[in-house]
Amino acid sequence: MLRVAIVGCGKIADQHMLAIQRIPHCKIVSLCDQELLMARQLGERSGVSECFSDLAVMLKAVSPDIVHITTPPQSHFSLAQQCLKSGSHVYLEKPFTVTAQEAEALIQLAETRNLKMTAGHNLQFTLEMLQMRRLVKEEFLGGRPVHVESHWTYDLGDTNYVGPMLGSRAHWVRQLPGQLLHNIISHGIAKLSEFLDDDITEIQASAHQSPRLQALGGEEVLDELRVHMRDKAGTTAYFCFSTQIKPGLNHLLICGPRNSIIVDHSCGAVVRNRDQGFKSYLTFFVPPLLGAWEHLGNARHNFANFLGRKLYQDSGMTELINCFYNSIQTEGPPPIPYREIILTARIMDEIFAQIYGDRKASGQLERIQG
Repeated sequence: MLRVAIVGCGKIADQHMLAIQRIPHCKIVSLCDQELLMARQLGERSGVSECFSDLAVMLKAVSPDIVHITTPPQSHFSLAQQCLKSGSHVYLEKPFTVTAQEAEALIQLAETRNLKMTAGHNLQFTLEMLQMRRLVKEEFLGGRPVHVESHWTYDLGDTNYVGPMLGSRAHWVRQLPGQLLHNIISHGIAKLSEFLDDDITEIQASAHQSPRLQALGGEEVLDELRVHMRDKAGTTAYFCFSTQIKPGLNHLLICGPRNSIIVDHSCGAVVRNRDQGFKSYLTFFVPPLLGAWEHLGNARHNFANFLGRKLYQDSGMTELINCFYNSIQTEGPPPIPYREIILTARIMDEIFAQIYGDRKASGQLERIQG
């Protein structure tokens, strides 16, 4: 039985709680938050009685096997370091750390102590992403991807999040090097890191502020981002983050030398695009029919998963946590390779260095390459 603790009892902690409770052979044994009331309130909702306001005290009193850290990113490094030194495996919410240097240091510490870590990239483990990986493993693309695109949108209408952030320069989101972008884009960047080499030879990032954010008094906060990348092997990548695109566009495109795959998170769909030539007017009829068949297949697949209780809110988080716990129990590799976690952090470092002029970009690309 794995004994689990959660540090940081805000909104995201409830999602972790529900996901963990779906997994057999584990038990949440303690909660910790600087505001003890927050921990106690979550404990009352979930039936956990051991609540603390000090991490060191909790680690000494409970000695959990695994700690989930769901605090603001600025505290991730110090809290995770403390947990690792105490002998606990660590699930670290996104973004993994504030900088790539911190990410590398934590992973090195975990490996030195024979402990495991993972990043909260739960959208990498949704049903549609698992299906995509099966297709890639079966060589559907026809070889190594030649181009990948990740599109990620966010709705500024959620004033519960945006309002406090815009209302105070001291808000923790405003204190991140990438501000609003820093707290959101790691989901989308991680999808690209899976298919890119560590040796990134080119990153070109541009960002601006949307009229909507400007009307809300966005000041220096940027919410529209476009990034072009290329690795040493020649694979190109494009990332788009937007608060303006409607309806929300949250998908991944993977182009191979023979076929391509589109993963659409908004409706849990995987669309296979085959390179099939049709003569004459068949070009106007057959491809749309094949596309309709793909979408019908997705609807049937999703309905079957729903009936089988595999499709539910945050199923990706449950899958990621379950895979992480299994890697600990079987001493297997972590569900997200450390290479991808570090590469995601390095790419983000470079993006923020380019788009915010108050940070010097010198040396950033060298860190990405080595």
